[in-house]
Amino acid sequence: MNNKSKAYLVGGGIGSLAAAAFMIRDGNIPGENISIFEAVAVMGGSLDGAGEPVGGYSIRGGRMLTTDNYECTWDLYKSIPSLLNPGKSVFDETVEFNAKFQAHSLARLVDCRRAKLPVTSMGFSMQDRIELLKLSNTDEQELGASRITDWLSPGFFTTAFWAMWSTTFAFQPWHSAVEFKRYLHRFMLEFTRIETLAGVKRTIYNQYDSMVLPLLKWLKAHGVRLVTGCQVTDLDSKTEDGKFVVTGIRCLLQGKREIIAVYDGDLVFFQNGSMTDATSLGSMTSAPEKLTKIDSSGWTLWEKLAADRPQFGNPAAFNSSIAQSCWESFTVTLRNPAFFTLMQQFSGNQPGTGGLVTFKDSNWMLSIVLAHQPHFHNQPADVQVFWGYGLFPDRIGNFVAKPMDQCSGAEILQELCGHLRFDAETIESANCIPCRMPYITSMFMPRLRSDRPPPVPANSKNLAFVSQFVEIQDDVVFTVEYSVRAAQIAVYELLGITRKLPPVTPHDKSLRTQFEALIKAFK
Repeated sequence: MNNKSKAYLVGGGIGSLAAAAFMIRDGNIPGENISIFEAVAVMGGSLDGAGEPVGGYSIRGGRMLTTDNYECTWDLYKSIPSLLNPGKSVFDETVEFNAKFQAHSLARLVDCRRAKLPVTSMGFSMQDRIELLKLSNTDEQELGASRITDWLSPGFFTTAFWAMWSTTFAFQPWHSAVEFKRYLHRFMLEFTRIETLAGVKRTIYNQYDSMVLPLLKWLKAHGVRLVTGCQVTDLDSKTEDGKFVVTGIRCLLQGKREIIAVYDGDLVFFQNGSMTDATSLGSMTSAPEKLTKIDSSGWTLWEKLAADRPQFGNPAAFNSSIAQSCWESFTVTLRNPAFFTLMQQFSGNQPGTGGLVTFKDSNWMLSIVLAHQPHFHNQPADVQVFWGYGLFPDRIGNFVAKPMDQCSGAEILQELCGHLRFDAETIESANCIPCRMPYITSMFMPRLRSDRPPPVPANSKNLAFVSQFVEIQDDVVFTVEYSVRAAQIAVYELLGITRKLPPVTPHDKSLRTQFEALIKAFK
C-alpha cells in the first residue's frame, strides 16, 4: 500500500476504529486516505453510551476490562491521548482510576431471602471437578460444535461458580464448549477471584465516553473520513491469480445509491456480523419491540459474501436461533439518591467497587452493577445511573407475572425492588430504559472453526474481516480485546508490518495460577 492508496472500513465499531489507528500509527498511512462507513448516525458500534438526565441514559452492555489481559487494546490506548488528563494516555488514566477505585465485591450473589451468599466455595462435586478438568483439556477439534451441556452434568449448573461465571461473561448452558474452554484458559486468573471480581477494571466513564470518543478525536485529528448514514449493501469483486479482490463498494449514502471504486493497492476492512443487530429500546411504559434480522441489516452483507464462498465463514451458525442468543439489559437514571444509599448499605460496596450483584434465584437471572458516578461525561451531580441485565428474558418474573421481554421499564424496576425488598419510594422518579438484543451472545453459539473466517482469509488479496466473528487462536470473543486484536492482525498482515503483535498472555501456563485455580476448585 502506497501513500496514494485508500483504505475503506465497513462498519464504525471498535474493530474498524482500531484498524484505522493501527494503519496510521504503525503503517504510516495518511489519515486522509482512510474512510470509515457507518450505517447509523453514531460511530462506536456496540461500544455505546448515550442520553441525558431528563430523557434518561442508555447503555446496551456492561463491558468487562482487565489490565492482566487485553494486550492489543492497551497497546493501542497507550497511544491515544486522554480527553480528561492532558499529557496522559487513555491507558494511563485508566490505570490510575483503578488504583483509586479497586474492585472487591462483597455481595456477588444474593438469594431469595435477600441474603448475601457465601462464595468462598465454588460448590463443585467431585464429578463437577473431573468433568470441568476434562473439558478444559480436550482439544478444540474434538470439542467441535458441542455445547457446554454435552460435557458437564446438570448439577454443575446449580453451583455458585456457574452463577458467577455465567453472569460475569454471559454464558448459557447451551453455548459453545469451545468458547467456554477458551474462557477458562484465558481468564484463569479470574477463576481464582471470581467471587470478588478483583481482576475487573473500569474506565472513568462508560466505554463510549472513555474509549470511543478519545479514539474518534485522535482519528479526526489525523484526517480520517468518518462517514455516517452510509449503509454498504454489496462488494463488487473479481478473482485474480486465484485471489479474491474487492473492486467496488456499493452503498446507500444518505439514501442515495453510490459505487465507490476500489483500485489496485486499496484495502477493504469489513466488520462481519453484529451482536447488537436488531436492538430495540423500550421505556418506562412500554417493552422493547421484538425485532429480528429482517428488521435490520447487520448480517446481510456477510451473508452475501459467504454465499458459495465457505472460506468467508458461515453466518447461519450464529444468527439462526434468537431464542438462544438473546438477552435484555436495562439502564436506570435516578434523581433520588435513596436507591444508591440502600444498595451501599446492603452490599457494603461503594459504587464502582462492587461489580455485578446477581440474584441467584431470579427467574430472569437478574444482575445489576452500580458504576462509579458520574458514569456519563454530561451527567449532573444530583443524578445517578446504574445498569443491569437478565440472562433469561423469556421467563416469568418472580414478582411480575410476565416475561422480562414483555415488561416495561417500570415493571423491571418492580421486579428488581422485589428481590431487594426495597420500597417503591427508592425508585421514585426513576427512568428505566429496557434494551432487547436478539443476537447479543450469538458469537457464543456452537460452531465449527470453519464457521469463522480468519482476519485475512488465505485467498484474499485486499479484503480483511475485523469483528467478533473471526477466528483468532487462543483468544475469547465478546470482549473489546477480540475486536482490537482482529484489527491489529488484519492491518499488520495486509500492510506487511513487521512490528511484533502483542501475544496472548499465557496465564494458564503459570504454575502459580494453576495451583491457585486447583485450590479454588477444591474449596
